[in-house]
Amino acid sequence: MAETKQPSEAEHKLQTENTELKKRNAELGEQNRKLQKALNDALTVLACARKTSGTSSKPPSSDIAKARSKGAERAQSNRKIGAQPGHPRHVRTPFPPEQVDAVQDHNLDACPDCGGPLRQTGVEAVIQQAELVDKPVRITEHRAWGCQCEQCGAKHVASFPSAVEHGGLCGPRLTTLAGYLKGACHASYATAQKFFGEVLRLSVSRGYLAKLILQKNSRALAQVHERLLARLPFQSRLNVDETGHKQNGKLLQTWCFHAPRFTLFRVGLRRGSEVLRDTLGESFTGILTCDYFSAYQKYSRDWDADLSFCWAHLIRDVRFLTTLPDARTRGYGARLLGSIEEMFHCLHTRQPRLARQGALLQHRAQIEGLALRRVPGTTEAWNLARRFEDHANEYFRFITVPRVEPTNNAVERDERFVVIDRHITQGTRSESGNRWCERIWSVTATCARQGRSVLDFLYRALTASFDNRPAPSLLLNTP
Repeated sequence: MAETKQPSEAEHKLQTENTELKKRNAELGEQNRKLQKALNDALTVLACARKTSGTSSKPPSSDIAKARSKGAERAQSNRKIGAQPGHPRHVRTPFPPEQVDAVQDHNLDACPDCGGPLRQTGVEAVIQQAELVDKPVRITEHRAWGCQCEQCGAKHVASFPSAVEHGGLCGPRLTTLAGYLKGACHASYATAQKFFGEVLRLSVSRGYLAKLILQKNSRALAQVHERLLARLPFQSRLNVDETGHKQNGKLLQTWCFHAPRFTLFRVGLRRGSEVLRDTLGESFTGILTCDYFSAYQKYSRDWDADLSFCWAHLIRDVRFLTTLPDARTRGYGARLLGSIEEMFHCLHTRQPRLARQGALLQHRAQIEGLALRRVPGTTEAWNLARRFEDHANEYFRFITVPRVEPTNNAVERDERFVVIDRHITQGTRSESGNRWCERIWSVTATCARQGRSVLDFLYRALTASFDNRPAPSLLLNTP
């Protein structure tokens, strides 16, 4: 048997040192892995803290408080401010003759050069000037005379006209103006009071203005709002969104429903799927375009409603991936963004509908492939991949269903007015204030979409209320 050679003392020492070095190297590797993970987590938290309206659902106003990077500065242009060469000139259309209340002629008595007599040759220039009258409000004293029958001796008192009796101090047009200032012009009660006092020369209290607005104007719009609410469950498609609303400091919600021909607001409700159930019922057959909020998903699961998720919200989440520290995640987000951009470029090209639909379906396959293959190991990337895996049909429904938009921008445009009003007024103080807001906001948004005058509609609704007639409709030609 061959004799086994024993390692020398020097070799044994080297083996021991090698084992210790391997162990130490493994410990350092594990420590480095933990430090790298902690660093990536910290950078991810920092990226989340630096989210903007372009990488999240935060409002654009939140970007104002953050310093802009040097690369974000807009490039300076040499173009001058104002009208540009080649653009057609826009001039104001003159008042028609029936709107002109007075005509004042301006003549010369003698020739400015030699003092000789002049002969008129025609009108050479016209300036139409609008001006407030010295006393813009007309005060009418209505008297109800009493009388007695000479035959039977019965006494009677003449009755006032309906508009006079219901209007009180302010007639229908002035009552309408109060509601218009508050509801369509974002005026506070103090501002409306100042306008009445300094411009209209009519001294009124804030309490009386509140009565004009929260009782008379709001009551006139109650039937209008109820009709819109009753029509919501029968719409073929709806854009839906919700935003915050405060009542005496308590956080509530304002829900906005954008139908094909009208917009409806509901104020002071919760932020859950029960609002959708109470508003749309349990058998809504249209398509809801919305963001990824869980309440819409729950309503869809409970009552089998079809959803179409907003791509604008999704694109912000994809763009956020490109700001994370992990290089693979950034590349994953960049590839998705590029493919999505190609799809929207195809969407806006001019081509036959069927040909464009086929091209969009190809883009869908490409985007799904990029989203579901070679997903990086970060939580953010996997969350996005699961969204495509679970809700691809909801995101790509706009391709196959006519007139369904890929984004929820339509309802968010309606909400801009509400958000501005919220910043100015700081919310409401009572349930009657909530009802007024949802009614006037619905009328304002719908009239804007239909090309109607808000002031004229308010006046017609108010006079109908005073005369106990049905309110005018906002549902003309509504599908």
